[in-house]
Amino acid sequence: MSERFPIVTWTGEPVICADCPHQDRLRGGTCMPGDACVHDGYAKRIDRFFRQNRDLAAGYLRHPFFEVRAIAARLADPLHLPPLVHDLDGTVRRAAADRLPECHLAYLQHDPDREVRIRVAHRLAPERLHAMAHDPDYYVRLVVARRIRPDHLRAMILDPEREVRRAVAGRIGVDLLPLLAADADGDVRAEAVQRLPADALGPYRDDADWRVRYEVARRAPRQHVFELVNDPDHMVQEKALARLYDNAEVPGP
Repeated sequence: MSERFPIVTWTGEPVICADCPHQDRLRGGTCMPGDACVHDGYAKRIDRFFRQNRDLAAGYLRHPFFEVRAIAARLADPLHLPPLVHDLDGTVRRAAADRLPECHLAYLQHDPDREVRIRVAHRLAPERLHAMAHDPDYYVRLVVARRIRPDHLRAMILDPEREVRRAVAGRIGVDLLPLLAADADGDVRAEAVQRLPADALGPYRDDADWRVRYEVARRAPRQHVFELVNDPDHMVQEKALARLYDNAEVPGP
């Protein structure tokens, strides 16, 4: 390991233990050159140092080397992390976003780093996510669509990304499902019609997507199923025939 990762500081200088303020840790065996050292330029050695000396992590949150700050942020008491929302390095802000008390996460909702915003979207309380519903990154919006309160999903019905709209269709109130059942994308429509009441499925028997027509054949009142026995898709045909002639009224896959 030492040959591949020289024992040098993050500035390329030799690591000199005599200059270190943690002589007691060296004597106690919780740090060692080439294995666990806060001054080393190799991240794994820095990580080992803090895992063996966790009580020192908070004191390194302002260190000039971003790796030291980021690793310290993963192990320091979360109460010391709020100042890191203004850190210049995205790696540090990501580490902070994973562990910050929730009351401080709002400061990172519009962070320039998408990975930071993804972490925030995963951690913020559902009722506080509405400000992220129009995030420029589709994956952030997808996380929001999966977690935000259902009564706040209306703002995401016209999202430009189909996976986001599909997530919306899986959770939005039934009264708004017809808007998504008319979506231009078949995946979204198929998701929406699965949640529509059976007596509302009739208008979708001519849908271009076979999955939508299959759902009509599977659950719609029988009067809407007759024309589906001649459907171009054999699975839709079979389900329609089963409903009409085999009395298979129990919905199945």
